[in-house]
Amino acid sequence: MLIVKAPLRISIGGGGTDLPSYYEHFESTFISAAINKYIYISVHPIFIPDIIVKYTELERVLSVDEIKHPIIRECLKLVGLEKSIEISSFADIPSGTGLGSSGTFTVALLKALFTLKNINHTNLSLAETACQIEIEKLQAPVGKQDQYIASVGGLTRFHINKNGETSASPLSMRPHDLIDLEEHLLLFFTGYSRSANVILKEQDVATKKTSASDRETKPSNDMIENLHFVKELGFQIEKALTNGHIDEFGRLMNVHWEHKKKRSNNMSSSKIDEWYELAMKNGALGGKLIGAGGGGFLMFLADDKRKLRAVLREAGLHDVPFRFDYLGAQVVLRE
Repeated sequence: MLIVKAPLRISIGGGGTDLPSYYEHFESTFISAAINKYIYISVHPIFIPDIIVKYTELERVLSVDEIKHPIIRECLKLVGLEKSIEISSFADIPSGTGLGSSGTFTVALLKALFTLKNINHTNLSLAETACQIEIEKLQAPVGKQDQYIASVGGLTRFHINKNGETSASPLSMRPHDLIDLEEHLLLFFTGYSRSANVILKEQDVATKKTSASDRETKPSNDMIENLHFVKELGFQIEKALTNGHIDEFGRLMNVHWEHKKKRSNNMSSSKIDEWYELAMKNGALGGKLIGAGGGGFLMFLADDKRKLRAVLREAGLHDVPFRFDYLGAQVVLRE
């Protein structure tokens, strides 16, 4: 029996620039934080030739090609496991809530399979392999943020160059400022789950459009300008956090959210806007919807967490306490 866990994440700055349609032309820099909410994968060799996979569905097949779950199917193909295996997954928070569950699932599964097969890997190579599965093999309209932060953990700054090469470094914050940030962040579940692929596909298509006068492959449109702004905002957020200006981070979160909503008509909703306005009137210094949009979790920074929590609970939102995770993907049981 082998059990692996990988952390979900919150986006801190520069999110949305991690898709190939953007970074292949302009490079990407973003900041993410892993949190102590996890996806777990258990892998168990069995004595029959079947492949058994358990997630929200149960599959029992005789060949890898019969597996319906695309990520599980392609990961098993990659490592050459063709029979006599049982795979189960479970999570602290359900999918479709904006915390990077798909990329985290892929990372956790690959970590388990690599460990089982004694395949050498680093956190960065694990993340890159997960990206290859989702972006290249499965052609999902996703970026690299979720896979990389799930692999390395921490509060981390990432850079992707035009060739897709990704580097990672811990955000340079003083320990007491890091604790201060963690103590003043809140997550509230909106009650809405959705597939990020719909909104990300919309962003991806818009990013790839070229102007009529542009005969080259370099795109130029409103989506690009929006992402340029968000990337620059990420640099401002990095400066605020590394200088210990936590309140300024709250203000920049609000600016980020206002620009993020412009990417898609499906980004927000009247109810989400109502909750956001209520939070800002009751002590929130700033906030945004985590993930691609349309549902999932609202994140706020607040001086008085108790007041904001009470107000939003009264409005029907459920808060989820969390801490940062600094270990990334890891084996938790092997016997």
